[in-house]
Amino acid sequence: MLHLGPVPLRGYAFCIIIGVFVAVWLGGKRWIARGGQPGTVADIAVWAVPFGLIGGRLYHVITDYELYFSEGRDWVDAFKVWEGGLGIWGAIALGAVGAWIGCRRRGIPLPAYADAVAPGIALAQAIGRWGNWFNQELYGRPTDLPWAVEITSDAGGRVPGTYHPTFLYESLWCIGVALLVIWADRRFRLGHGRAFALYVAAYCAGRFWIEYMRVDDAHHILGLRLNNWTALFVFLLAVLYIVLSARKRPGREETVEPGASASGEGDGEPVDLGKKADAEPSDEAGEKPVGTGEAEEPAEESRDSEAGSAKADKS
Repeated sequence: MLHLGPVPLRGYAFCIIIGVFVAVWLGGKRWIARGGQPGTVADIAVWAVPFGLIGGRLYHVITDYELYFSEGRDWVDAFKVWEGGLGIWGAIALGAVGAWIGCRRRGIPLPAYADAVAPGIALAQAIGRWGNWFNQELYGRPTDLPWAVEITSDAGGRVPGTYHPTFLYESLWCIGVALLVIWADRRFRLGHGRAFALYVAAYCAGRFWIEYMRVDDAHHILGLRLNNWTALFVFLLAVLYIVLSARKRPGREETVEPGASASGEGDGEPVDLGKKADAEPSDEAGEKPVGTGEAEEPAEESRDSEAGSAKADKS
C-alpha cells in the first residue's frame, strides 16, 4: 500500500495509472509526428481507458467466476479492481470500442489512431505488470534462479517459496514489443492498423510461452490454459490482418486527422501529406505576377514588331 499524503493507493493501481500516462504521452508524440493535432490522443483516451478497464475486469471475472460467485465467496469483490484481476484480452477488445467512439466523434480513422498508440500500450502493459509484484500474484514454477521472486506465507495462503517471476518476463517482453513496433514503423512505414496488428501478434507470441510457465489456477482445454488458446487465436488473426491489409492498402494514410497539417517528422520519415504538398506549385516558382510574360504567345507579326523595336532601342 502506497500513501500520497492522506490518500491510500495500492501498488497495483499505481502501476496502472503510470502505465496509462506513459501510453498517452508516447501515443501523443507519435500522433503529432504522423500529422495529427496535439491533445487528440488524450481526448480519445478519455473514452478508451474506462472502456478498457471495464473490459479487462469483465474478462477476468467471466473466466475466473468461481473466485467471486462460488460458495463462500462475496460477489461484491468482483468490483474491487484495485485488488488485481484484469484480462488484457478484454481490455484491448472493449478499449477498442471506446477508442472507436472517440475517433468517430473526431472524424478520425481508428486504424490510424491504433497505429500511433500501439507502442505506448505495450509500455503500459510492461509497467502494469509490476502491479502483480505488489500483489504477489501471477508467478511461475518453483525455481532457485537468482532473479526468482519470493512468495511469503502472508500472500493469500499461497505456498511460500521462490518462483519464476513471469510478470517480470512479460514486462521485459512488452518493452521489446514496443521497440519492435517503433523500429518496424520507421523502417516499413506501417499504416492502416498494421503497426497495431504487429504489436498484437508480437505480444501474443510472448504471452503464449509465458502463460505456459504459470502455475496459478486456470481453465484448461486439451491440456493448454485458456489464455494459451486465446493468445494463439488472436495471433493468427493479427498476422492475417497484416497480410491482407498490406495487399489491399499498402503504405500509410495521407491524412490522419481533419484540419491537421503534416509535421514532416513521422517517426523519422516525412508523412505522405508532405509529398502531396511538394507536388503543388509554390507562389514563388509556379505563380508569376501579372505582366511578366505569362499571357498567351503573341502572333508572329507582333514578335517581329517587338524585335524591331528592340533593335531601335539598342541603337
